[in-house]
Amino acid sequence: MRKNYREFNRFSKTFLSAFAVAAILTSCTDLEIEQTDSVFQDANDASFQGVTDPQSFVDDIYNSLRGQIGDQANLYALSEVTTDASLVPTRGSDWGDNGIWRQLHQHDWRSSHQYIENVWNQWNNTHFRAAQVLSDLTQGDTQLKANASFLRALGMFVILDNYGQIPIRDVTATPFVDPSVISGQEAVDQIVSDLEDAIAGLPTVGPGTGVGASDSPLTKASKASARYLLAKVLLNKHIYVGGEPNTADMNQVISLVEDIEGDGYGLVEGYFDIFKNELDNETIWFIPTAVGNRIWNGLHYNNSPEMVGGGWNGFATLAEYYDLFEGDPNTNAPGSGQEERRGFVPNSGLPVSQVDGGIDDNNNGIADGSSIGFGFLIGQQYGDKGEALNARSGRPLKFERNFVDGNGNSSLINNSETTGIRVIKYNPRFGAQTEHEIFFRYSDAYLMKAEAMFRAGQDPTAMMNVLRNLRKATPFTSVTEQDILDERGRELYAEFWRRNDMIRFGQYTRDWELKAASEVGNETRNLFPIPANQLILNPNLTQNPGY
Repeated sequence: MRKNYREFNRFSKTFLSAFAVAAILTSCTDLEIEQTDSVFQDANDASFQGVTDPQSFVDDIYNSLRGQIGDQANLYALSEVTTDASLVPTRGSDWGDNGIWRQLHQHDWRSSHQYIENVWNQWNNTHFRAAQVLSDLTQGDTQLKANASFLRALGMFVILDNYGQIPIRDVTATPFVDPSVISGQEAVDQIVSDLEDAIAGLPTVGPGTGVGASDSPLTKASKASARYLLAKVLLNKHIYVGGEPNTADMNQVISLVEDIEGDGYGLVEGYFDIFKNELDNETIWFIPTAVGNRIWNGLHYNNSPEMVGGGWNGFATLAEYYDLFEGDPNTNAPGSGQEERRGFVPNSGLPVSQVDGGIDDNNNGIADGSSIGFGFLIGQQYGDKGEALNARSGRPLKFERNFVDGNGNSSLINNSETTGIRVIKYNPRFGAQTEHEIFFRYSDAYLMKAEAMFRAGQDPTAMMNVLRNLRKATPFTSVTEQDILDERGRELYAEFWRRNDMIRFGQYTRDWELKAASEVGNETRNLFPIPANQLILNPNLTQNPGY
């Protein structure tokens, strides 16, 4: 693997390198550190003559997304841990990490927060490198340029959504020229323009079948994925430019989703089957990165210890989030009245013959990982033969609703090993290291269409009930704005969108358990701070209010 360190040093004047931080090691480390074959063109030099091998260069931008999407920190942490859907309490000495996780959930972060800096660096890097390919000095065919347009739009969207302003460097400029900065309508117009170019030049790729291999066309952008991202931008446009949702924008969202449907994408039965290493009508774009972080970061050390030594006992969810789902609030045992998406806690493992692709490394006839449940894990957990598992203390391994310290007080520190309901969508029974993390999914687009209908004055009740019937949930008699947000929470948990949704529905700054009281109602938290070092490097940037 080659890296041009001379270019790295030049580039760092504007965006500190993202490649060195593709995976952040915490007390329970990510399963892998993604490396990329990154060869920077001399873009900060006036002699820049274009990217010499643009296809490899674009492939490398896609490869870098494996670390940016697959890890448990950075964008995932900003998108999920800063919401009511996820938190990482300190249990003993585990997951303390100098408060880096607690600060996110409490909305008590600073401009020097490591993950805030990393996301800024990584996704600015993404759109800058794509801009190199889009330069007139780079020779490439229409489809290659369309991929670069999509990637530039994606990088800009992440930066706009999280920070509200995007630094733009002319790829032919010298390192002494400060990048310009765009925001608001100008930023939205640039992203929309790129996505329209991407839609025009990308291929039509319908849903796939069979194993979701790394060479699948669904690991790269298609017309459907570009339309999905454009719909996402337009649905959130009023957040970026101010004012109320525009009916014309909402109608375009509806049209874009219908175009995605026209390519063959649709809702499917079997909610948790969507997250197997297989392709289906739901998957619009997946990243070929290991899903281990989504499996192990919340499971207890004694959950299936034969597989990579068990879980890491970190991530959990709030009881109030769990209570969005139908079913008994104190158990998730099969038959406890839960809707499909809430999952279940099995009382034993399954014979290997009953698990598609199951593995029996223990030679006990039970598929590895099959004693681990789906969705939300609460109450007693069980082993392969139906034995009740214990925590390391010898007490029963019962995941609890609340987060309390040794004195029984609500707290994010000094928790026991069993506090918090655990969340799991990708299940180890189908492979603990499969490289198949879904990033764009049709049911998200479907719910975007329903929301756009609602904001345009139409009634999406019947449409939303199609999804609820499919997920074995009670149909709505009518739909409110809160119903739409809650339904998105039930369908899309742990898929990067909770922060974005809560801001759009005006609920990101509301109170929830263990948020700092001083931060409740603090609207300045709707944006993250510009990293302090970037303000020094680029005087065109302005620190966001409140920091």
